[in-house]
This record gives sequence, C-alpha cells and structure tokens, in this order.
Amino acid sequence: MTSYKCIRIDVDDRVATVTLDRPEKRNAMSPRLNQEMVSALDGIRRDPDIDVLVLTGAGEAFTAGMDLKEYFRETQHDPIAFEAARDTAWQWQYKLLRYLPQVTIAAVNGWCFGGGFQPLVSCDLAIAADEARFGLSEVNWGIIPAGLVTKDVALAMGYRHAMHYILTGETFDGRRAAEIGLVTSSVPRAELDAAVAELVGRLRGLNPHVLRSAKEVYRHSLTMDYEQAWDYIGAKAVQLRTRDPENGRSRGMSQFLDEKSFRPGLGAYARPGPASDA
Repeated sequence: MTSYKCIRIDVDDRVATVTLDRPEKRNAMSPRLNQEMVSALDGIRRDPDIDVLVLTGAGEAFTAGMDLKEYFRETQHDPIAFEAARDTAWQWQYKLLRYLPQVTIAAVNGWCFGGGFQPLVSCDLAIAADEARFGLSEVNWGIIPAGLVTKDVALAMGYRHAMHYILTGETFDGRRAAEIGLVTSSVPRAELDAAVAELVGRLRGLNPHVLRSAKEVYRHSLTMDYEQAWDYIGAKAVQLRTRDPENGRSRGMSQFLDEKSFRPGLGAYARPGPASDA
C-alpha cells in the first residue's frame, strides 16, 4: 500500500483505519494531507477486500480543521493555488468520503473544529469521546463556516442547534454532540476504541452488498422528491438482487419461513461461510 506523510492506513480483517497523522498540528488539514486523502480514498473505494472504513486522528485531536498557515495564508495571494487546494479538500471530504461504497465511521478522539465538521458529517456513523471538543470557531477569527460545513451541520444538528453554534463559536463536548445528533453516540475516551470495534463487529456480521445499497439509497434519495425516490429506491432494490452474490433476500426468507431459524427483527440471517456457495 502507498506510504504517506500526513496520514496512516491500516487494514485488518476487511476494515481500513485511516488516521490523520499530524499530531503536532492537531491534524490540521493541509493541501498535502488533502491530496493524500484523495489518493487513499480512491484506492479504498476500489478495493473489494475492504468493507468498513474508520476515520480518526493521531494524538489528542480528530482534526483542528483547515491548516490556517498552509491552506489559507500561503494561498491568499494565489487564487489558482487556493482554488486547487479547495477543490482537493472538496474531492475527498465530500465526493469521495460521503459516497464511498464502504460503510464509514468517524472515531472522534479529540479536538474537532471548523472544517473538521465536513469529514465528520460525511461519515455514515460517528462515535465521539466524551472528552472530545467540538467548535465552529470561524466567527471568532472573521470568516464563516465555508465549504459545505454550514450545510452539513444543519443537516446533522438541525436548525436551532446549528445556528447557535455557527453564530456563537461556543465549544461543546462529545456528550453534547450526541445529544444534538452530530455524532451517533459518545463514550469515555478510554472506551472509544472498544466502542468502535463493537460497531465494526456488528457491521461485519451483515451482508456488505446490502449495506452498500442501503447507503446509496439513503445518500441519493435525500435530494429527490417523493416520486423520484419511489422509482429510484424500487430500482435499487431490484439491482441488489443481481449485485448480491449471497442472495441474501432468498436466504433470509428461507431461514425465517422454512427453517424457522431466523427472526429478522432480532438479528441478521446466517450468512454463508467462506467455503460455502453463495
């Protein structure tokens, strides 16, 4: 696998853990880090041996947002360089991460500020440490939450909470992030890795082809009206029958109706083992 300077990638049992690795800068996202993330995610999305991606940060931060020196100051008099840096950030934080075929989990281990909200919301699921600190600090130094941050926090947090934190710049912890829906759940920092592993284990027990289709349906139907969504979701359900080598729909129904060995509301159907025919 490609070696990077600003990020680390570890793959184990079909799970890729991508770590933003600039702890001395609280994992601030520089143009180079953004370029490396484009490369990494492009490779992961094409890898049939990866089902889940976990995004986290090294040290005491998830990410402090965009690198003020490298992303802003060093490009402020060069509109072409700034546009290139901005496009690269958009490429990985929105287009690649949000629509990655694999299920994505943000493991928010510490500081998450400003532009860090965009990759956070782009992940499908998120678990935060209780001790993590979140903040939309842009108003404190004279700018607005740009990129897609404003739209993303409104989507995740709702109107009143998003407006409050955008306008005040106040910080909040992981417990509050869970209360307002920015993250899925919050646990003590010492339990974060275990909580992420438990969630990964739950996902790994499910049919990855079904998860992929369910994610695609949710992400894309958000921007459709009801008539469009009805047709699109119906078409995706039919597509899944041809995409799924496990034939999960028939397998699950047979285990429920014929074998009486499966209760759909209480857990997943028994998937075929590695040596079994799908």
